[in-house]
Amino acid sequence: MSATRVSGFRAGLYASLKRLGVFFQNETFLYVVKRLLQAILTLFLASILSFAIIQLAPGDYLDKLRQNPQISPETIAQLEEQFGLNKPAIVQYWYWLWGVITRFDFGTSFVYFRSVSSLLLERIPATLLLTVSSILVTWTIAIPLGIISAVNQSRSTDKFLRIMSYLGQGFPSLVTALLLLILAQNLSPLFPVGGMTSINHASFSPLGKILDIGWHLILPTIALSIAGFAGLQRITRGELLDVLRQDYIQTARAKGLPENRVIYVHALRNAINPLITMLGFEFASLLSGAFIVEFFFNWPGLGRLSLQAVRSQDIYLVMASLMMGALMLIVGNLMADLLLKWVDPRIRLEDLK
Repeated sequence: MSATRVSGFRAGLYASLKRLGVFFQNETFLYVVKRLLQAILTLFLASILSFAIIQLAPGDYLDKLRQNPQISPETIAQLEEQFGLNKPAIVQYWYWLWGVITRFDFGTSFVYFRSVSSLLLERIPATLLLTVSSILVTWTIAIPLGIISAVNQSRSTDKFLRIMSYLGQGFPSLVTALLLLILAQNLSPLFPVGGMTSINHASFSPLGKILDIGWHLILPTIALSIAGFAGLQRITRGELLDVLRQDYIQTARAKGLPENRVIYVHALRNAINPLITMLGFEFASLLSGAFIVEFFFNWPGLGRLSLQAVRSQDIYLVMASLMMGALMLIVGNLMADLLLKWVDPRIRLEDLK
């Protein structure tokens, strides 16, 4: 009986090791590992470039304190020693990089006197919430309107939607956020003027808290979505029109397939690949748009925190914010590639650039 158990254990162990070997040889796993190794090098080079640019800026955080006659030179010297500003730039960078590698410590904020990591962990969820909601709104509206515009090419519906897309692209996030903020002030209390929650948010029920955040999310999401929605609608229309002109689409129609099946099954499936590729860039580009939107609507996210850090020359907080932007670009592109592979299994990940 014991020999049978040992034999069964060996067989199970062999099967497990075999499955594990197949997993590690999987194309997707190898591609993800390759991209992660590339990401480490990319982030390292981005950190060097970011730190060099920051050092080129005139002055530092302590310049304003030096102009204050109530602050003694001894206090300034103590702060320089505490923040490491009295050391050469290369030494400052090395200490910062070593802290990131060994302890995931991005340094201490000059303004908040807190670790940069804790500040980022507080603000990132709000920015991700705004970014994801903007992507959902943009894609939910732009894709159907792009399809309608392509199907009704050169008709009044198509002309109207194209005019709307041109107008949308003509309104950058700065202008849109300002107009929506003026609208909110005139329609108050229909829409909140700013912030992420109401004053009495803590007294709400769990469902009430979610609805309160969603209520405050409406206008910032619209401001961040309009320009992206207009561009995505035009690209969807153009890609679908190119596919609808292909011979296999004409063949499908000649076989008597329903028009809805031709459009949504055959045409759209091939037209959506370039749109998925755009998703990675859109995920990262929304961060720059969020800077302005968060500032206008007092949204407690990473963009607003980064603007404040730049204005006050909070070096380590600026560095961490720039690294987060680069990381979002890398993660967005990786997600787009994996999603593209999932949508179209014919695509080889190693051929994606």
